[in-house]
Amino acid sequence: MNRDMLTIFHRLPFLHQALICGFSALIVVALFLLPHPSQLYKQENNYQVGRQYPLEINAKALSPIEEKKPMVIMRWETHKVRSGESASVLFSRLGLSPSLLHNMVTSDPAINKQLSRLRPNDELVFGYDQQNNLIQLQRKISPYQTFKAVKSGDKFIAVTDKKDINVQLNYAQANISSSFWNAAIGAKLTPNQIMSIAGIFGWDIDFALDIRPNDNFKVLFEENIVEGEFVGYGRILAAQFTNQGQTFKAILDPKSGNYYDDKGRAMKKAFLRSPVDFRRVTSNFNPNRRHPVTGKVKAHRGTDYAAPVGTPIYAAGDGVVLKSGYNKFNGNYVFIKHSNIYITKYLHLQKRRVKGGQRVKQGQTIGTLGGTGRVTGPHLHYEFLVNHVHKNPRTVKLPEAKSLTGEKKKAFMQLAEKRLGELERYRILLTQ
Repeated sequence: MNRDMLTIFHRLPFLHQALICGFSALIVVALFLLPHPSQLYKQENNYQVGRQYPLEINAKALSPIEEKKPMVIMRWETHKVRSGESASVLFSRLGLSPSLLHNMVTSDPAINKQLSRLRPNDELVFGYDQQNNLIQLQRKISPYQTFKAVKSGDKFIAVTDKKDINVQLNYAQANISSSFWNAAIGAKLTPNQIMSIAGIFGWDIDFALDIRPNDNFKVLFEENIVEGEFVGYGRILAAQFTNQGQTFKAILDPKSGNYYDDKGRAMKKAFLRSPVDFRRVTSNFNPNRRHPVTGKVKAHRGTDYAAPVGTPIYAAGDGVVLKSGYNKFNGNYVFIKHSNIYITKYLHLQKRRVKGGQRVKQGQTIGTLGGTGRVTGPHLHYEFLVNHVHKNPRTVKLPEAKSLTGEKKKAFMQLAEKRLGELERYRILLTQ
């Protein structure tokens, strides 16, 4: 102790001096008796007392900036396929080597398939890296589907990106005042939808001849929505057509893709009512018709359809070509035999597309409309014979449609009730 501290100590009462001396002595003793710190680690009741545990520290986790893989910066170019241009010609025009194209088409059959089916105005998107190497090729197949050829190592792999399609229902209806086509266009239906409706009812209604003012229709169909945007129309789910007071109903069976009426009978029959796309008609079936060239009254044992020259003419039903030839009266003509009962005849064709003895399918193109032979203008003359007797193809009774049976019919009838109910609900909503 220094002098001042000793002075203060001697002025303290004796008891306090004794206590200070005692505590000081205890501290000195403790310093000599305590073991070295390294001896403090010992086993007590199977637990380590004072044991040191190593702590692993992830230096990357402590870093304020995440380590990211370097991004590949892409340069994109869009090119349209020109008329008569193949993939090899396109690649050459873009300065891409034949070996690159060969590598792509041999890497994956799907890539070869896509590049071998290029058509004029198809758009291809080429993706290049910073070294101008082609690493991706894209071709849009539809609004919701894109094909890609992606470089992987030394090869390319085919990838198809598909967006989810949301389907919602839509409805249209119209009363006919002039023509079915004009009424359907007025109802905001597309040409494809109009032709689909005509195709659905084409075995029962001749849309070129049978449509009358005050006929009406209503149709329930799908709309495809991708990422909130309309991308196109889907299937016609149900339709109803009233023609000259008779109502026809058709409902899609999604399992078979066929249409049936509300009794489960197939809409498709052995013969089409009309073998040509509907346009305008010059004359109807009339056994006492005056011939437009000779002026003589002569039975007009068929139906004439006027349409643009070159319009495809279809086989009304399955059969075998009985004759395919030319004479000065009929011009280019085709006769088709359908079993031993039915024969159909097609006259004044511009061109014939089938030969005698050839087997044809319903809806197959057998020729094009023209004005050959004894005619005053281009048209198709169509005849329908039953047991060699001429019948009006518009009204002749056709073979009964095939019906659904058993469980298939039971399931379909439930669906038909639902679809026809939806048609009616939409009609009510539209008229409110």
